[in-house]
Order: sequence, then C-alpha cells, then structure tokens
Amino acid sequence: MQPSFVEFLKIRARMPQSLVLQYEKWVRMYSYHRSKAFASGRKDESACIHSFLSEVQTSSEEWQVNQARRALQLYMYYKGIGARPANSNADKPQNVLDDSHESFLDQLVKVIRLKHLSVRTEKAYCGWTERFLAFVKYHKGQTFGELELKNYLSFLAVDRRVATATQKQAFNALLFFYRHVLGVPVNGLETVVHAKAAKRLPVVLSVNEVRRVLSCLMGTERLMATIIYGAGLRLEECLSLRVKDIDFERGCLTIRSGKGNKDRETVLPEKLIAELRQHLVRIKRIYERDRAQSIRGVAVPDALDLKMPGIGTAWGWFWVFPAEGLSIDPRSGQVARFHVYHGTFQRAFHKAVEKAEIVKQATVHTLRHSFATHLIEKGYDIRTIQELLGHSDVSTTMIYTHVATKNKLGVTSPADSL
Repeated sequence: MQPSFVEFLKIRARMPQSLVLQYEKWVRMYSYHRSKAFASGRKDESACIHSFLSEVQTSSEEWQVNQARRALQLYMYYKGIGARPANSNADKPQNVLDDSHESFLDQLVKVIRLKHLSVRTEKAYCGWTERFLAFVKYHKGQTFGELELKNYLSFLAVDRRVATATQKQAFNALLFFYRHVLGVPVNGLETVVHAKAAKRLPVVLSVNEVRRVLSCLMGTERLMATIIYGAGLRLEECLSLRVKDIDFERGCLTIRSGKGNKDRETVLPEKLIAELRQHLVRIKRIYERDRAQSIRGVAVPDALDLKMPGIGTAWGWFWVFPAEGLSIDPRSGQVARFHVYHGTFQRAFHKAVEKAEIVKQATVHTLRHSFATHLIEKGYDIRTIQELLGHSDVSTTMIYTHVATKNKLGVTSPADSL
C-alpha cells in the first residue's frame, strides 16, 4: 500500500515535522489551483506548476517561493514513483541489463568517441547510463521519456542523497544519452528534486604544512606535488603535461584542454627549473628506449595522429610523468606508455599527509586550494589568480578570500583575555 505524502516526507525524505506541515500546505494550495486549471481545460502539469509558482511569487517572499517549489518537486516525485522499499538496489546495474540495453551502451560509446571525449568522461557517462537503465528496468519501464529521467534524478536526491555535483554529473551524462543516442528532446525538468547544495569552504594547508607534506614525499612524487602546488594545477592537468608544454625561457606551463576543454598558461616555479630539467633528462632515456623497442607512441588528442602520422612518437609529445610500465590503451587495445596513474599518486600523497601528522582532510586537490589562498594572502589580484586557475567565473575564485587570512576581521577573541 502506498504511503501518504506526509508519511513519504517523514520516512523517505526525512523531513522534520515543521517542514512537513509547510510542504503539505503548499501541495494543498497547488491541488486547488490545479483543479481550477484542469476544469477550465488546461491540462499541462508543467504549465500549471509554473502559473502556481508565479502566483505565489506575487504575494510571498523569495524563501517561500523556493519552499513551495521544492514541495512540488517532492510531490511530483512521490506521485511518479509510488511506494518502493527504502533500501532498494534499483540503481545497481549488475546482471540486470538485457541485450537492447547493451546495444544502447554500445551506441553511447561510439558517439562519445566520435566526439573525442576523454576516457574518464566515457567511463563516467557509461556508468550513469548503466545505472539509469537498471533503474528503468526495475520499474518495468518500456520507454525512455522525460518522466523516467525526472524520476531517476529525483531518486538520486531523495533516496540516495547524493551531493549536488554528483547529481549534476548524472544529469549531464543522461542528457547526452537522451540527445545523442535516443534522440529524445528533454524539457520540463522544473519538477526534478535537486540535491541540496552545501556551502563548504575549501580545505587549505598552511605554507608550513605544505612544506611538511612535501618533505614526506620522494623523487618524482615530490616533484609532481610541488608543481601542483607551485602552479595551481588540477591532478589531471599535472599528469597530462607533455614535454612541449614546459617553457623554461618564459617560466610558464601551458595547460592543454583543461577543465571545460580550455587552454591556459600558469606560472612555473623558478626553484623547480633545474630539478625539472634533470627529470626530463631521465625521462628522455625512457623515451629513447621506447623508440628503440618500436613501442607505439603516446596517445594524442582527437584525430591528430591521422592528420600527422607518427606525431605520437615525437619527443615533444611525450609525457612529463610517464608510468613506469606499459599498459593497454582501453580504446585501441594496443600496448603503449601512459602517464602515471591517478590512484598511484593519490595513495602516495595520502600516506605523506598521514606521515606529516596533518589531521585536515587533505587531498591532492588541496594543494591547488593552497596555491590560490597563499597568492591572495600575498596580495595578488583576484583576476590574475582567476586566470592562473582557469576559472570561467571570478565568483569561483572568490571563495578563497574566505579562508585567505588568519584573522581577516581583526577581532580579538574574548578567550585571549582570560
């Protein structure tokens, strides 16, 4: 038996009693508005919701409009999915996809590769599509329309309680699937329950803490961590560096196809130049050994190897941080040399943080946060820092101003006078 909407809010959405009463009130008001609209012949649910929220906006404050909108999002989700076990495994794809679903995934992979998206994007998009197909099959769905997409995205927010970024990634993956594989237009997503965005400050290490972590790393791993901190790189940007991307004369690094597929330049720490030159001498020995053994060249972007055959064997395109061993290219199936694996460096960094006895939840990305924060503390212009980080919006960079100074208000704590 399907629970009531109030029970759904209490048990599934885990709403406090005060909010349950408010949400129920908004749904009652909407039901009255909807019955009048339907009686007059207007039977478009999305249009009805839009007109109701417009009415609320004329006589209510912004927070009340937002509360009404979320109440209706939850109500639409409640109506769409009905009752299901709270601990359902419906989004787990193991052994539940049929042949038609497998063909969908094959088509998805073809489109992704045709558009030259990265291997990591391919893995993420295929993963979300598998989970979505499993969700649809669990509900014995035979079609892929807006309702199925809305229900799944709302399911992630309500049942799985995923983070905002996770739900956004799922939406991007499924929107790509709908548009390029199914050929189904997606509109009217106003009723999707959105995961609540938590406002978090970035974890930042002090200069002394960065020094302690670096002292616990050795060799190439120390050099990688120093470059990430000294140039404000993302982990993927560091791993993807090519020899040609280093400009010793100008003292800069060129980041190719960074987040958002954008190129940018950032600073190359002067104190690393000599060490980096020595590192490249060692790396060139690996490069020359690969050439002597006729090992396939490194992967190059898009179809550049078709336009310029053999470009992947050029020294300039070789990885600055190549992996020690060879690996199989997941797309071509050929043996080649890839760059250092993400997990290898992440594990080494995590051990260094523990060894340095730092209790903060520091990750490799924390070095990038620390780069931006320390530049702000030194008085550098926020626009300059935005360009170095590669942020599209300066508001993203501005978050570092909240953690940049030790005591930005100049306030003396009353505890200091005890």
